[in-house]
Amino acid sequence: MSSQHSVLFDAPGPRARRRIALGNVVGALVVLGIAALVVAELARKGQLSWDLWGPVFTASAWQDYFIPGLQNTLRAAGFAIVGAVVFGLVFGAGRLARSRTVRWASGVVVEFFRAVPVLLMMIFFWLLLGFNRIGTEPAFLAVVIALILYNGSVIAELVRSGVGNLPKGQSEAGLAVGLTGGQTLRSIQLPQALIAMLPALVSQLVVVLKDTALGQIITYDELLRAAQIFGNGNGNNLQTLTIAALVFIVINWALTSVARWLSRYLSGRTSGATAAGPGIGNPTVVAGKPGGPGNAIAATGDPSAM
Repeated sequence: MSSQHSVLFDAPGPRARRRIALGNVVGALVVLGIAALVVAELARKGQLSWDLWGPVFTASAWQDYFIPGLQNTLRAAGFAIVGAVVFGLVFGAGRLARSRTVRWASGVVVEFFRAVPVLLMMIFFWLLLGFNRIGTEPAFLAVVIALILYNGSVIAELVRSGVGNLPKGQSEAGLAVGLTGGQTLRSIQLPQALIAMLPALVSQLVVVLKDTALGQIITYDELLRAAQIFGNGNGNNLQTLTIAALVFIVINWALTSVARWLSRYLSGRTSGATAAGPGIGNPTVVAGKPGGPGNAIAATGDPSAM
């Protein structure tokens, strides 16, 4: 049986590979040169002085500013991620519902909150909650609500497109065994769609974590605001913001690494080799003792193993 493979471009030949390698070397040298110029300029202006970098490594800087700010960042991101995933699943399923009214209402909600800038929503809810004295932390609530609404709408679109890209046979199989449309969506289509869209979903969760930094505009004491306050007090904003950026990079890298591991783990459980045994694609053992001919066929699927 012959199989056809579709490729986007031809594999590069020896000359193309040499040109690509040369381009990579030249690009790396250019980047290193720019970095060296930046470091030299910073040194010329005294920005590499230990008098400016030393304060960010003191215990008081981390205990009073960086760690509390990081805790507030992770707190807001945690609530927002959970809420956004629930929002996305509910309204993503709503956009796939059989009822035209449900699809229309879900579509209006999703498209509206996707179109409104997340910072504008933060300011709106901050003013709304603050003027009406709702809750003891209006800035925190405004950040979480805005992130849930915006990123939940994006996740809803990921759910809709993920289910839409599944083969039609998946829904037909569910209906054929007596499941309703909703049961088929929840039990068969959504689990497969979630695995398929996991890379895009994790990218959106990284966006949630980074967008918590917008909370500093509405006085939410997250990591960026804590770094700015410390930098303003010590006259070393560049150094404190650099440390805050490195913390964000480490957290996002860790989140991406966990997502890669989870993707490989789920792929292994859903698409790995199945154990030999009775069923479709596994011949039933009809003869032979353990290790005998019948078991050889069942284990390998190849009659020549006899």
